[in-house]
Amino acid sequence: MDNDTFSLLRNKEIIAILDGDTKYGDYEFEDYTTIKIAMPYLSGADLCALSTLFGLPVTYSWNGGALSRWQYLDNLLEHCIKDNKCSSLLAHMFSLNQFSKILNGHAADEIKKAHKTIVDKIIEQINGLLFFGGNELKIIGNTFVVRPIGSKVEIAAPKIKTIDREYIKSISSRAMRDIEQNDFDSAITKSRTLLEETFCYVIEKKNEVPSDSGDIGKLYKQVKTLYNMHNDANTDRRINTLLSGLNSIVSAIAEMRNKDSDAHGVGAKRITIYEHHARLFVNVSVAMADFILSVQQKNP
Repeated sequence: MDNDTFSLLRNKEIIAILDGDTKYGDYEFEDYTTIKIAMPYLSGADLCALSTLFGLPVTYSWNGGALSRWQYLDNLLEHCIKDNKCSSLLAHMFSLNQFSKILNGHAADEIKKAHKTIVDKIIEQINGLLFFGGNELKIIGNTFVVRPIGSKVEIAAPKIKTIDREYIKSISSRAMRDIEQNDFDSAITKSRTLLEETFCYVIEKKNEVPSDSGDIGKLYKQVKTLYNMHNDANTDRRINTLLSGLNSIVSAIAEMRNKDSDAHGVGAKRITIYEHHARLFVNVSVAMADFILSVQQKNP
């Protein structure tokens, strides 16, 4: 399927659906509480974070000069079309995790039911806009496609991006160059992206699909399961202690990236990043990426 068909989603009405502006009545839970049937509302800062996550670094301007929300999303769609990432972007936006704030506070079965109902309604409304052009948005497995109505689409296996030590070194050099230019936010973003790409790479090498691109904690958990990296009573205590420390590294990098990197602009609660902090984040990310790559090479 030609990736350019995703350009049909660059319609202002569809973008208004995807960024949470358009609502379709209420969904009622068993306890009679209601929520709007809509995509999660994405603020300008949210859209900048999403853009940065998918390889289009954008910093939100809190002091004026920011783009409109539809422009941020339109630019991101254009970027993802060029990089063949539209299916991954839509999978992320429609994932259950993105609805957590909306659906929180209900039983698991109710949450899953509400999520499915909302997603089905949103897809139905988008297809109403695509209908007269003879196209539809469909979810096939975990893949999103825009195709001619009723046509059969074969989903090609995604090409795995090669992650090797040369690639890790190149990211490290670029991140350190950012630090030398006092762009600590960008260095932290590169650190986080390096780990996410490495995790996805070794997961795909096991012929598995990464659980949730964008949630680095879930990706690392999947890596540990696939490569049997859990603490082992037969392993030296000091090695187990070191492996346990990797959990803290992943958690800290994920949290720092969410709160303090260039994905979220400058907010009132933003913590100042110093050069020695940025260097630490880059160095530990590189060391961990190299370790995970070594684990994969030992257990192909």
